[in-house]
Amino acid sequence: MRFLSVCSGIEAASVAWEPLGWKAVAFSEIEEFQSAVLKARFPNVPNLGDMTRYEQWPIEPGSIDLLVGGTPCQSFSILGDRGGMDDIRGQLAMSFGGIAKKFLPRWILWENVVGVLSSNNGRDFLAFQRSLVELGYSISYRVLDASGFGTSQKRRRVFLVGCLGSDWRSPAAVLLERGSLLGNTAKGRSPEQGDAGSLEECIEQSGTAVSFQPGNLRRRAGASPSMRHFPTLLSNTGDQAPHIATSNFIRSLTSREWERLQGFPDDWTNIEWNGGEPPFTQRQHALGNSMCVHVMRWIGNRIAYVDKQKVR
Repeated sequence: MRFLSVCSGIEAASVAWEPLGWKAVAFSEIEEFQSAVLKARFPNVPNLGDMTRYEQWPIEPGSIDLLVGGTPCQSFSILGDRGGMDDIRGQLAMSFGGIAKKFLPRWILWENVVGVLSSNNGRDFLAFQRSLVELGYSISYRVLDASGFGTSQKRRRVFLVGCLGSDWRSPAAVLLERGSLLGNTAKGRSPEQGDAGSLEECIEQSGTAVSFQPGNLRRRAGASPSMRHFPTLLSNTGDQAPHIATSNFIRSLTSREWERLQGFPDDWTNIEWNGGEPPFTQRQHALGNSMCVHVMRWIGNRIAYVDKQKVR
């Protein structure tokens, strides 16, 4: 498939879908550091910049098969001021719909925080869904937690899949496995899914780790190392970012550990930046804003399967 990625960040979609042979036609990213990562990792894919200027993009309608993006979540997050669609960042969700209208890809995939479901008492998300249905898309959405896809990070996000000119069964077949709908989690789990990876697979030093946040330092430092998940990695956690306690020391996670928890190859964000290595804060911000590669790979495999079976 040929896909157009908006709010591209550091391109979890491209990393996830590389094994499928899918190709990015273009990216749309305005953040300076994220754009530098895209240029370093995908030098032959153009970055078209501001997604609100999509009318000027040199892309012919019908030239893309899939539109993917996770528009800014701050206006919907329960951690923010919840401006919803009144916030300019929230309005980018409607720009996503405008891009879908202009290029009419066969598939769309949109991601956001769980708070979008309750923003403005649910009316914001309903308006977004209605705009896609009016374009001719059948849609399905589901909350997925990254910890169910092979990473040791609790990360719940809303994923919406749409299929053009289809009945509801195509997008539903992507996100809603029959077994899980019957209440049988084991039978509903696809081969690509798995339990959370171990903490030890994500950390660089040997030994058992305990994840904690500084506010819980005293209680966690002496706790039994039995935790299976890190809390959600965020772009602006600062001192509240998860730390690691071993028998010998306490420390914050490294950039490489953040990359592993999000499913990226080691040093994916370690590019030349201002004549040297980028600071941790730049890499943390980019990774915290990214989608999880593990989840995106599962969804890509599901879309490929449904598309091949022509369940539409």
